[in-house]
Amino acid sequence: MAQLKVLGCSGGIGGDYRTTSLLLDQDILIDAGSGVGDLSMDELLKISHIFVTHSHLDHIAFIPLLLDTVMGIRGEPITLYATQETLAILKAHIFNWEIWPDFNQIPNNDKPFLRYQEIKLGQPVVLGERTMTALPVHHVVPAVGYHIKGAKHSLVYTGDTTICDALWHEVNNINHLKYLIVETAFSNSELGLAILSKHLCPSMLLHELEKLNPVHLTSGLEIYITHLKPGEDAHIMREITKGNPGLSIAALNRHQVFEL
Repeated sequence: MAQLKVLGCSGGIGGDYRTTSLLLDQDILIDAGSGVGDLSMDELLKISHIFVTHSHLDHIAFIPLLLDTVMGIRGEPITLYATQETLAILKAHIFNWEIWPDFNQIPNNDKPFLRYQEIKLGQPVVLGERTMTALPVHHVVPAVGYHIKGAKHSLVYTGDTTICDALWHEVNNINHLKYLIVETAFSNSELGLAILSKHLCPSMLLHELEKLNPVHLTSGLEIYITHLKPGEDAHIMREITKGNPGLSIAALNRHQVFEL
């Protein structure tokens, strides 16, 4: 049975807050925010695959540092999975020799330490008993969510998104959906900022959840909120609870573990 551990799930840093990163078993990262920095060297050396939702810094900041740390110790390369658009952004603006070395050329072009693997919406990537499928979302940069399928349960992680009918169409077609991790970055008083930055606030979130197939809602679906802004997290969750029509909704917590 696959196990997903939350390394970070905050919209910011400070104290115990870590930005977004999820660890699937011991070898797969989904996003690589500051939560990756809490892993031990032994844990870092076991990571072989990194799936990226989008190119924003809070989701990719520790990829360069991870590569630099384990290269020369780890013999096998690391594969970075993302859409063509996101890979292009990372190549142009991160792994460009100006911000960070291009590990796709190190130690040489024939045997790079970092391998790029393009993913496409709806096309599964199978790694052992785990299947990763990119889902459509709507953000200010090209972005995807992920359907993570284990031997027993499925989990959907939206990454960063705003209103997106196409996402819920795909979610409603998933069998054995047990967990939904969805972002809510702002409070209702910041509706304008949420719209501008293409995130969700509680009123928008609850409107989106109305699009869920009733079958999911009656099958024990657990909903967890990620990307809450530090200092506003409790207030945002109160606004969600106040408008919640009885769904199982809770804040996602660092170190939380899901069995798939």
